[in-house]
Amino acid sequence: MSEGVSVPSVSTVSGAAVPIRGNDIDTDQIIPARFLKVVTFEGLGQFAFFDQRYDENDEPTDHPMNQSRHEDATVLVVNANFGCGSSREHAPQALMRWGIDAIVGESFAEIFAGNCLSLGIPTVTASSDEIEALQDWVDANPDGEVTVDVEGETVTYGSTTVEAGVDEGQRTALVDGIWDTTALMRSNEAAIEATAAELPYVDGGQS
Repeated sequence: MSEGVSVPSVSTVSGAAVPIRGNDIDTDQIIPARFLKVVTFEGLGQFAFFDQRYDENDEPTDHPMNQSRHEDATVLVVNANFGCGSSREHAPQALMRWGIDAIVGESFAEIFAGNCLSLGIPTVTASSDEIEALQDWVDANPDGEVTVDVEGETVTYGSTTVEAGVDEGQRTALVDGIWDTTALMRSNEAAIEATAAELPYVDGGQS
C-alpha cells in the first residue's frame, strides 16, 4: 500500500447501544426515498429513520433514536432481516453518519450487509432470544457498553458474553483491513495502471 494510504483494521467495536425493534425493517424505513436526491452522502444521518422519528407534522416521536439517553450510541441492535428491500447504499451511509459503527441483529439482507462492509461497519448475528435479551439490557442500561468482537466472534454486555455469527469473508476483510476496496485501488494505482497497459483489450494495452 502506498505511503499515506491505509485501511484501518476493525477487530472490535465498543460503545453504548440503541435498540430498534421489529422484523423486516427495510431500507426505505432506514432512509426514505425522498432523501436520496443528494450529490454526496454528507448530512444523511439526520434523515435516518425519519418517517419513524417524526410524525406528519414533523414533530418528534418517542423513537429510540430521538431519545437523549441513546444520542451517543454507536452500536445498533436489531431483529430479523434488517436492511431488506432496495439495495440503496444510502441506508448504511445514513446510519454511519448518525453515529453507528456496528450492528448486531438476528439476520441481515445480504446486499445491505455488503454495503455496510464497504463502510467498515460489522453486521454480526445472534439468536432471537439473545438479541431480545440484549435489547432489554440496553433499554435498562442506556449508558452501558456493548463490545462487538469481530475477530473473536462474540458480543459482550454487562456480565454476559454471547457467541456471534460473523460472515467469514466479512471477518477477514474487517480484521485484515481490506474492507475499503476504493482505498486499496487508489493505493495500488501504479500497479493497476501497469497491469492494464499489458492487457490487449484495454485502450493503450499491448496489441
